Amino acid sequence: MEVPIINLSNPNEELVAHAVVKASQEWGIFQVVNHGIPSELIQRLKDVGKEFFELPETEKEVIAKPEDSTDVEGYRTRFTKDRDGRDAWVDHLFHRIWPPSRVSYRFWPKNPQEYREVNEEYASHIKKLSEKIMEWLSEGLGLRREALKEGLGGEAVEYLMKINYYPPYHGPDLVVGAPVHTDIGAVTFLVANEATGLQAFKDDHWIDTKCTTSGIIVIIGDQFQRMSNGKYKSAEHRATMDKEKTRMSWPVFVESSLDHEFGPLPELITGDDNAPKFKPFVYKDFKFSKLKKLPLD
Repeated sequence: MEVPIINLSNPNEELVAHAVVKASQEWGIFQVVNHGIPSELIQRLKDVGKEFFELPETEKEVIAKPEDSTDVEGYRTRFTKDRDGRDAWVDHLFHRIWPPSRVSYRFWPKNPQEYREVNEEYASHIKKLSEKIMEWLSEGLGLRREALKEGLGGEAVEYLMKINYYPPYHGPDLVVGAPVHTDIGAVTFLVANEATGLQAFKDDHWIDTKCTTSGIIVIIGDQFQRMSNGKYKSAEHRATMDKEKTRMSWPVFVESSLDHEFGPLPELITGDDNAPKFKPFVYKDFKFSKLKKLPLD
């Protein structure tokens, strides 16, 4: 089995949309190629991110996440245990890239100098791609193209950049980069460097995602699973560490604002056969419950 790869340059949009919907129903994860985001821009995004993480620790600490912050933005080193008790370790940087009203440049690296320009350009492209995917997924539910975007919060939908930095690990095979999880938000768009490591869980097997140089991995998250009333699958995935190479990834998480309430889209709840499978949540309460492993439904 291989994670589906979908060519968005196919002139038959109906076929493309069908492939996106099918992959979201059956896998919850797929890769898009020929998506319209220049490969040169993706390479520059990787270059400026790599340059930041190669700076001395004192320079990175300038944009560290404040100790008393309840938000995720900022640089930090994180060390946790996964559900099997294995060590999970990763350096990462979080900052919002959209909408402009929610962007805090306090957490954007000033070195390298072109970091801001590259990330702002990437943000405009990833927003267009995200909204196109949302349109296809809305139509796949038999709804208006705008249904999922509106249900997620319309123009208040937030785009959160995360850079993961997994250095080579030479010890026993007890360390993972990111434990098994599903993404809390609606949908994630991820690019990675040449080191492999992202794995998806399907039919009781872990399957490596073979990310092409300019391909983008799309991961359906919990919000879209719940908003679609279970028709789309929130993909279980994890990240492993490489013994030889530094592995880096750049996921952009698309999610509601914290005060937005979401749940199964009302248009999908029609009659006894389509009863809601999930209860509605204010997003900040949903995030808290999920992170604290509290009952959700």
